[in-house]
Amino acid sequence: MLSRFKIICLFAFLMFGLTTVKAQIETSKWKALIAVGVNSPSQDGFVTLFDADGLNFPTINLGIQHMFTNQLGAKVDFGYNRFVNADNTPDFKVNYTRVNAQFVYDATPDFTFLPFGTGVVFHVGPGYSMIKPLDAYGDNKTSYLNAMGGMEFHYGISRTVSAYIDASYIMGFASDFDPITEGYGSFNGNLLTVTVGVAVSLSGCATCN
Repeated sequence: MLSRFKIICLFAFLMFGLTTVKAQIETSKWKALIAVGVNSPSQDGFVTLFDADGLNFPTINLGIQHMFTNQLGAKVDFGYNRFVNADNTPDFKVNYTRVNAQFVYDATPDFTFLPFGTGVVFHVGPGYSMIKPLDAYGDNKTSYLNAMGGMEFHYGISRTVSAYIDASYIMGFASDFDPITEGYGSFNGNLLTVTVGVAVSLSGCATCN
C-alpha cells in the first residue's frame, strides 16, 4: 500500500514538473521587451574639440523576441539614444538610433547556482546605426553598420512578466569623416548602454493564471 502511494506521488510530481516546464516554454516563445536607461559614447567617435558627456539620458530599447528552443532564439530590436556635449566643448546634441537582428542564448540552465526565478540571457548580432546631429550641425548626418552584444539579468515577476537589467556594447563600422567638417557635432564611434526594463510574454498558455 505504501509503495503504491509513493508511486502515485512520484507520478503526480513528474506531471506537475512537466506541466510547469511546458508552461514556461510556451510563455517564453514570443516576448516583447521594453527598457529605458543611459548611454556612454566613445570619445574617439568625435572630431577634435568635440566631446560628449560620459553619461547621457535617455536610452530607449524596444524589441520582439522569439525562442526556437528552450535556450536558443532571435530578436529584432530598435534603440534610441541621445547624448549631448560635455562642458568646455562646442554645444551639440546627437540622436543615435539603431536597428539590430540578434541571436539570443538563454544561459540560465548553465548557471545552476542562480536563485529560482532569475535568469541570464546573452544576445549578439549585426545592425545599422543612424546618426542625426541637431541644432547648428544638423547637416552632418551619417549612418553605418554595427555589431551589438550584451547580457541581460532577469527576475521573474510572474509567469508572463520579468524585470531585467541589460548591459550592451554597440561597435560601429564607420569610416573617418572626410572632410573633417562633416564630423562637427556628429558621431562615428562605439556606444555602451545600460537599461532597465520588462519582458512580457506574447505567447500565452492554457496552464498560466
